[in-house]
Amino acid sequence: MGEPSTTWRDRALEVRLGPPGHGGFCVARYEGRVMFVRHGLPGELVLARVTEDRGGAYCRADAVEIVEASPDRVPRTCPVSGPGGAGCCDFAHAEPPAQRALKAAVIAEQLRRITGIEPELEVETVPGPTDAAGGWRTRIRLVVDTAGRAGVHRYRSTEVLPDLRCTQPVAGAVDGIAERLWTPGADLVVAVDDEGERHIVELAPAPEPGPRRAGDARDRQRGPGGRPRGARPGPEPAGSARAEWNETASGQRRRAAARRTAAHTARDEWVIEGSGRAVQYVSGRRWEVSAAGFWQAHRGAAQCYSDVVAEWADLASGATAWDLYSGAGVFAAGLAGQTGPSGAVQAVESARGAVADGNAALGDLPWLTLRGGRVERWVADQRGPRPQVVVLDPPRAGAGKPVVTAVTAAGPDRIVHIGCDPASFARDLRLYLDAGYGLAALRAFDAFPATHHVECVALLER
Repeated sequence: MGEPSTTWRDRALEVRLGPPGHGGFCVARYEGRVMFVRHGLPGELVLARVTEDRGGAYCRADAVEIVEASPDRVPRTCPVSGPGGAGCCDFAHAEPPAQRALKAAVIAEQLRRITGIEPELEVETVPGPTDAAGGWRTRIRLVVDTAGRAGVHRYRSTEVLPDLRCTQPVAGAVDGIAERLWTPGADLVVAVDDEGERHIVELAPAPEPGPRRAGDARDRQRGPGGRPRGARPGPEPAGSARAEWNETASGQRRRAAARRTAAHTARDEWVIEGSGRAVQYVSGRRWEVSAAGFWQAHRGAAQCYSDVVAEWADLASGATAWDLYSGAGVFAAGLAGQTGPSGAVQAVESARGAVADGNAALGDLPWLTLRGGRVERWVADQRGPRPQVVVLDPPRAGAGKPVVTAVTAAGPDRIVHIGCDPASFARDLRLYLDAGYGLAALRAFDAFPATHHVECVALLER
């Protein structure tokens, strides 16, 4: 379906902004409809230009003019993310304390609505160094446009914005990347490790959705290093069936969904700079992990979360613990240090590369078992000793009912649950509460400064 015949799209409307919503916007109302307005702050009077209106109860808009500014407003620190720009730094126009207050308000609203809990919560900064420009991000994923230029996606769009001036990356992370051409359609993963080495890995273009044509980029003979040979594909011929399909709203949505699926499939990797093996340290232990694999983006986050997990786990010698969605086993290593050789730590991770990297780093802890597999299957099959502590760090969608049900059925004394999305985090907490556990402690960390993203950590006990 396309947009309704009567639409507010491109209209500029003067509105007073209300509270922040989950997703980096403020809520406003105009003529009885809800507006989700980005680039504003609560209480401001703004001129909001409607960017998306599919009918129904709400529309989306950008604050393009600030009529009455909040005292928390500052000049935007990210030149890439303003109206019409990228989706990176939603809160770059707010003082850092105000950014954290916005995140705390969103977490509190989600918990209140979903769990009934009324938390008193302060979003904390993540300990650790920052460079002179305030850069904190050591892992960056960029996209490459059809001309071979690296950039980021515009907000809610597949269009590539070839502008790398965002202030999130640590110093030197993106130096020189804008000055060269890359494989059209590829992704670039940039990682700056704890020894200061920069790694750049190019991921082969994801398969294009739609019918495959003989001679297209996927059929071309590949050159040295796996790079496609031949000229870059040009635009579709005007009036072609494929071009007409691409122009429809339904076709665009289908292509976007197919791209998201393709982005998570296995793709060839080409190491362009560095070794492709990033060295990371947590609590004095050394990991060597794939630069293109998962590691916490904030330079201080892995140590910060590991410290909280260790404090709340408080395991006795000889205890049993589980670390679910364990990655390379950072939390598991801390748990194993507490249980000692007479204990047992079971860690489970679905990414095979992370399992291999973790086992290489944890070989001196034979009472820690790190295995590959889907968490929901593993927990459902457990018949071994009861764990005293279970740690979960699920993906953004949360652990969900099957996993939480199996974990609570195992009867641990304490559960440490980590979540990077306030809504899914609150839904998981609701499941724990329904199973008889209580919220004993809650902390939140500003692991993604200038953005709406936030990391939450809960301790549940029964």
